[in-house]
Amino acid sequence: MEGTLLKKLYSPEAFNALGNTVVDVLTEHLDRTVNQVNSKPIHWTPLEEEVRFWEASMEDATASDFFPEILRRTTHTHHPKYVGHQVAATAPITALTGMVSSLLNNGMAVYEMGMAPSAIERIVIDRICKQIGYAGDSGGFLTSGGSLANLTALLSARKAIVKHDVWNEGNSCPLGIMVCEESHYCVDRAAKIMGLGEKGIIKIPAAQDFSMDVSMLEEYFNKATSEGIEVFAIIGSAPSTATGAYDNLQEIGQFARQKNIWFHVDGAHGGAAIYSKKYKALLQGIENADSVVIDGHKMLLMPTITTALLFKNKAHAQNTFSQQADYLLVENQEDVWYQSGKMTFECTKTMMCLHWFVLLKNYGEQLFDEYVTRQYDLAQSFAKLLKDDPRFELATPPQSNILCFRWIVPEKSNKELNQLNAAIRQQLLEDGEFYIVQTQLRGIHYLRTSLMNPFTTLEHLEHLLEKIAKIAQHK
Repeated sequence: MEGTLLKKLYSPEAFNALGNTVVDVLTEHLDRTVNQVNSKPIHWTPLEEEVRFWEASMEDATASDFFPEILRRTTHTHHPKYVGHQVAATAPITALTGMVSSLLNNGMAVYEMGMAPSAIERIVIDRICKQIGYAGDSGGFLTSGGSLANLTALLSARKAIVKHDVWNEGNSCPLGIMVCEESHYCVDRAAKIMGLGEKGIIKIPAAQDFSMDVSMLEEYFNKATSEGIEVFAIIGSAPSTATGAYDNLQEIGQFARQKNIWFHVDGAHGGAAIYSKKYKALLQGIENADSVVIDGHKMLLMPTITTALLFKNKAHAQNTFSQQADYLLVENQEDVWYQSGKMTFECTKTMMCLHWFVLLKNYGEQLFDEYVTRQYDLAQSFAKLLKDDPRFELATPPQSNILCFRWIVPEKSNKELNQLNAAIRQQLLEDGEFYIVQTQLRGIHYLRTSLMNPFTTLEHLEHLLEKIAKIAQHK
């Protein structure tokens, strides 16, 4: 390859030089953001301007310019004033495991294309299952995100519960799932991908605290059955995305057993509380779930996208995409946990298990306990701050690290307050000192914080409220 671009592309010397430069740039970025040295969590740029910049960059910028510009022009999750979306301020060591995964590029569809990561993933899955409270016949795998994991779990549920072989023969009767109206939108997507339609998504009303109103389960199940819908699964949110409210998993699990339907827990965000001694009670009953989703890239300090899908019975993990129905499986069928392509929707996936393994190996479950507990505690303190300030109103007391609140003016209507709070959020976004998001709950516009950063303190949040007050007073 003498004199070719390929030789230049694969030069170990060039890689080493650029790699050291990038690590130095990232180290400086980490130091600057964590310690708030001349930095903001976001430098807002209108979309059209951002596109124009990168179009020009494609022609003019060198490789050495690319990495610093990415840092200057994107959102900084490691900044203590980042209190927006539910993505982790990643543990720096996982940047290194990500680099190893990207360079080796072991797709893991079959064992020989991922020997070490296949074994590592098995160890990680076994440890998570034990933490949930599953017995020795449990299992699962890692996959790319909660949306894909929830879809896969519902496919497993359909195959296990519905006697007709939908996978091979197609759907012959209306099918349905039960879920709280406050569940994540990916559940609706999964149901529609599976052909259930709107009618097959049986939305259970939320209680006052935005968790599933379990007193309504029997009524909604009977109504669906009377309409000819075969309900095969019920989903508990742990917690709901908008408000952070945990559904009553104990009650939902008991209902699922009574009706002989699949019990799935979408713990993408708050399933991580299995590691918190203080907050694990929020997940009481999760050990009875047939399947559980937990995102490592939310409350477990890992990069996107790292998701665990766990099954109480590992046979379901291994046979969702098999060519025959579960009820035809024989006991001596081969255990294919090491063949990822047979279990996941993905034929190829990254070596995401490296992130989970390296954190457990170096810091143990105690790291996750400390982090989850700290962030949930901080939410409680922030809620007290809001409740003690008559200028603000909480949507509901927090159960996790997610809080929804709004600025209130007694003489203004809800319509006017909605407009005011939306304007406050937009000004915060453009100012960039804080990054928060927003949501609508029962027609009311709320500011929404997810306290993801382990360096965010109550003092930062006090400053946020004062900033909101200053903005509001000039609107």
